[in-house]
Amino acid sequence: MSLTTPIRTRIVDVVVPVYNEAHVLAASVRRLHAYLLGGFPYAFRIVIADNASTDATWQVARELARELPHVRAVHLDRKGRGRALRKVWTESDADVVAYMDVDLSTDLDAFLPLVAPLVSGHSDLAIGTRLARSSAVVRGPRREVVSRSYNLLLRGFFAAHFSDAQCGFKAARTVVAQALLPHVHDEEWFFDTELLLLAERNGLRIHEVPVDWVDDPDSRVDVLHTALDDLRGMARVARRIAAGTFRVSVPPRVREARLPPAMRAQLPRFALIGLVSTLAHLLLYVLLRGDMGALAANALALTMTTIANTAANRRFTFGVRGRAGVWRHQAQGGLAFVVGLALSSATLAGLHAVVAHPSRAVELGALVGAGTVATIVRFLLLRVWVFRAAGAAHSGYSTSRRDPAARNNSAKPADPGGRPDSAIATGPGDRIASVTSITSDAARRSAASAMPVASIDVPHSTDSAGSSGPAGEDV
Repeated sequence: MSLTTPIRTRIVDVVVPVYNEAHVLAASVRRLHAYLLGGFPYAFRIVIADNASTDATWQVARELARELPHVRAVHLDRKGRGRALRKVWTESDADVVAYMDVDLSTDLDAFLPLVAPLVSGHSDLAIGTRLARSSAVVRGPRREVVSRSYNLLLRGFFAAHFSDAQCGFKAARTVVAQALLPHVHDEEWFFDTELLLLAERNGLRIHEVPVDWVDDPDSRVDVLHTALDDLRGMARVARRIAAGTFRVSVPPRVREARLPPAMRAQLPRFALIGLVSTLAHLLLYVLLRGDMGALAANALALTMTTIANTAANRRFTFGVRGRAGVWRHQAQGGLAFVVGLALSSATLAGLHAVVAHPSRAVELGALVGAGTVATIVRFLLLRVWVFRAAGAAHSGYSTSRRDPAARNNSAKPADPGGRPDSAIATGPGDRIASVTSITSDAARRSAASAMPVASIDVPHSTDSAGSSGPAGEDV
């Protein structure tokens, strides 16, 4: 019996789309190649994607592909960065596909942090962002204003959570990219934004990496033309969203999302206890209100019901028995009392400031509204802080680690034959065969991240030559 463990080698395709960049292409590709060869821990291929250049770009790209190992060149007869990325990513057999601008404006030290969450399976897409606080960016005020305004529009109109849609430094798990690409319509500069919006709206996880970035003064991007194309792209996406066609098969983790088992049991009990506490609070308030002011009656009634509420939730909602920790739990529950007292007192004070002599019914209504907000805060405090250890034990977890059996089970790779939507690769030459939905299987992720990763040399003939396709020519 062999005692050796097969090493699964991950391959990353790095696409460099170019249009009339003969003057900088060789220097940039040599620099990128030297960087990846010198310290990148995964096998890689650099793919130069020529967008119908009219200068000597294609000739330079072919020479680089012949000279350097792990470099390919692909020629397209039509322009469009999105079109180039679509062709190369669709045909890729790598584990991760990425791209970066030929000017290498982004510091290459951010590349490993960009692809690592994808290799491990933690995230589905990854982008560099120039708009994070920790990013170091050197560029003119015009581009700064345009970039920030555009991303502000995306957040305002589409509630986008990613911060920088235009940074030319992105990557994706290949299986995810190839599932999304048929639903991305743009072939030019809006391609990136449409891909990210599609991914985010369908529940995929996007990882962001703050980057160091220096503007290229020789950039060929027409800012005004690109901005207008982006606005047209936004309008097109808005129409698709309104029509309900901006969707793909969501990953199982989104489709099967459920409340944690313990919370499903806790919520009904907490709600019942909360209802009883609220009725008791209102009853005590009415009884005390005749002998004292509104604020004093509310404070006294709330104090008594909060003590009873904490004790009842301790016993019935979170299953804590015995006297151990009872005073600590009451003291910690006092924070929920402070929140409730502050909300209800402020509500009553505001009511009396607006209405000189409000009726008891109006006062009770104000207390119910304030109590509803306070109840939500109380549940979160009790579950996350006061009874956290008890909740973890009740749900099958210890306070410090998962059950060993569960942990061991999570480390086992999924059975390739048991899932129609994915396949598990077991060696360097294996590849994902097909996908009918975008998956991010936790078991496969745990198994892959636990395996050692090694960089291998891809034969020079494989990297520098390929078959031609209908959209262009490979070298």
